[in-house]
Formats: sequence, C-alpha cells, structure tokens
Amino acid sequence: MLVISTADPEAEAYRGYCLEAVAARYNVVLITPAAPTWEREFITDFEIADPDDAQALAAAGQALAERHELTGVATWTEWYLVPTARLARRLGLPTNSPEVMEAARNKASARTLYAHHGVPSAASMTAHSLLEAALAAETIGYPVVLKPAARAGSIGVIRVNSAEELPGGFQFATAGARDGIESTKVLVEEYLDGPEVSVECVTHRGHTTAVAVTRKTLGAPPFFEEIAHSVDAGDPLLDQVAPVAAAAIKALGITDGVSHVEMRLVDGHPRLIEVNARIGGDMIGHLVQLTTGVDLARAAADTACGQAPDLTRTTHSAAAIRLLYPKTSGTLTHCHLDADFAARTPWLDRVTFQRAAGDAVTLPPAGDMFSARAGFLITTGPTAETAQARAEEALGHLTLAVEPQPSASPA
Repeated sequence: MLVISTADPEAEAYRGYCLEAVAARYNVVLITPAAPTWEREFITDFEIADPDDAQALAAAGQALAERHELTGVATWTEWYLVPTARLARRLGLPTNSPEVMEAARNKASARTLYAHHGVPSAASMTAHSLLEAALAAETIGYPVVLKPAARAGSIGVIRVNSAEELPGGFQFATAGARDGIESTKVLVEEYLDGPEVSVECVTHRGHTTAVAVTRKTLGAPPFFEEIAHSVDAGDPLLDQVAPVAAAAIKALGITDGVSHVEMRLVDGHPRLIEVNARIGGDMIGHLVQLTTGVDLARAAADTACGQAPDLTRTTHSAAAIRLLYPKTSGTLTHCHLDADFAARTPWLDRVTFQRAAGDAVTLPPAGDMFSARAGFLITTGPTAETAQARAEEALGHLTLAVEPQPSASPA
C-alpha cells in the first residue's frame, strides 16, 4: 500500500492515527517531501519527492513499484488528490480518474456538476476582478460568501454583507486563492444561512454509505474558522442528509474512497457547500471511530486497493473536539492543561498542543488556521451534549495566554 503524505510538522498530530490504522492492515510505503521521522515505525520503505512535482512523484512511485508489489495508492492530504490519482493511473492501480479529482478540487467545476445533476447547492459565480465580483454579488444578493476556487481549511473564505465590504473581502479571498493549485480564481456565492454539518461517507464501486454526521461550530464572522465539532452515532440527522451527500458524490463521478461532504441546513433542508474527496480534517475520522467503531482510514486504504471496506458499527456513543485558538494574535506565554484534572477524567480522550510558550499566533484576517491554532482536545460521552459539556469543563482547566502584538507606533 502506497501512501502519499505531507511533511507538515503538524501531520503527526492530525493524521498520525490514519497512518497507524493503515499500517495495522497493510505494509505501507511512503512518498513524502522530506525524510520521515515519526512515520518510520509505520512504514517499510519510502521515497522523498515533492508530490506537486509530477516528474519527481512519478519517479518515486516507479522506484517503489520496482521494490514492492503495490496494491493501491492513497492520500489524506487535500492538495495531493489530483497527483495521487495521476500516479495511480500511471502505475495501473485502482483510482478515481484525475479528471474527477480535479472537479472535486475545483469548486467552480463542482458547482456546475451539482446544478446539472440537481444536487441542492449554493448559487455561485466566478469573479476575475472586483468589478465582476460586484456584479456577481448584485446578481446573487447580499450577503455573499467569497472564497478561493481551489483551497481548503476555510483559507480565504469570508462573508460580505454589503457593497461597502466587498473590496476588503475580495482582497482577502484573492490573497487566499494565490496558492491554489488547480485554480487561482475567486468565487462569489450565495450565503447559506443555517447550521453547518458534514457527512462522512465511504464509496465502493459507486455505492455510497453515509457513516456519520459531524455537527460544526464556527468562530466569529465574517470568517469561517471551525472551532469545534461533535459526532453522535445516534444523530437522527444522518438519514436526512445522507441522500444529498450521496448525490453530490455521484455528481462528481467519485466511485471509490472516503469523502467529507460539507453542507448547511437552510430552513431545515440540506444545501451543499462542497465535497472533499478524502477523510475530514480536525481529527474527524478519529471521532467517527470513537463513536461508531468504523475506521475511515482503513476504509480509505481498502477502497484504494479495490477491496470492500468493513463498515460494521461496533459501538454507539458520542465525541467532541475543541480546536484551541487564542482570543487575540500575539506571542503565547502559557499553553498547558492541568495535569491533575487530566489524570482523573477518563472521558478526556486526548489533548494535543501544536504550539508552545514563545510561539507567535496570528488570527484572521492577517492569519489563518495554520498560523492561529494552538492545538485541540477531544472528549467522549454517551451523547453529543455530554461530550460537548465535558469539553467545556476541560477548557476551564486549560490555560492559553497570549501577550498581544504591540500596536504600530504613529509615523
């Protein structure tokens, strides 16, 4: 089994559970942009290559194929979905086509496919300039959402309530779109007013199973930073949103793999935001396993190898994650959880800090989730309400203090 992974220093915290789960079933070989560190105990071989470099990736994949009998190739990194599909095709391994992955990555292309297949989605228009954005906003009607066409993690996504706010919003979205791989365009979209959820799905040979619903909590507007999630195995919403998630996956042409399908409930009805053709971030796959027993990382590997995934539910509970953000940008002075509290709370699944005292943290609009987040904590319980209440209790024993950035002196 070949895995294509990022060398991001935070990968162990957020994707370590994925590699561990896959290694429990398969002999794993890895392609990564830098020499493996924590990954070494889970892999049998590796090649160093930048997955964004098509020739280097192909050479690395061929080298591993010559040393090992590869059965499949997978990634849980958003930016590598298209290169992974291209490599799998080159090596003759099972895969969704690169064209399908390109459509999933490009939100403008995806919106067109949703409309063609009758999937309830948001009105959307592409804007190449501020003038086009203004015309689109007037056509769609304020408030609107501006977003990069091919980014992730809410980078560059902003709500604009009026024409007066549009220039600043367009500048913010354009800055976020600059690093887009498949597209650097900006979209102007209808604002879907309602609670946000995601549906965690597994597709095998064209049949999609909705495994769980993730309920989301967002930070302060106009940004869309996700600050908390909860998963409840008994969530009655699953039956309502599952058909829309499956229809969206089918519209894109995805036949195999794990998908993280985001939507909002507008007047109680699901409306699609986007389909991410990989395991959800922010430890959502771990929450799903805690609450249902279904291992999404293992399912991703199985489907990548052409095998039927095991989606048997073996437990029935709930879990919640709080993503730790400071109240202001600046320098962290304290970042810790009371050790006595952690020792006496078995429902505290884990606490992970990705920053330490002395590190700088920068919130939007100057920063994003990669520059602002300090870590996360996960709690469990019989229901989502209990898990969320326990997360709130844990926050009361956590210290996250920041020395604010000094204001610029007047010239």
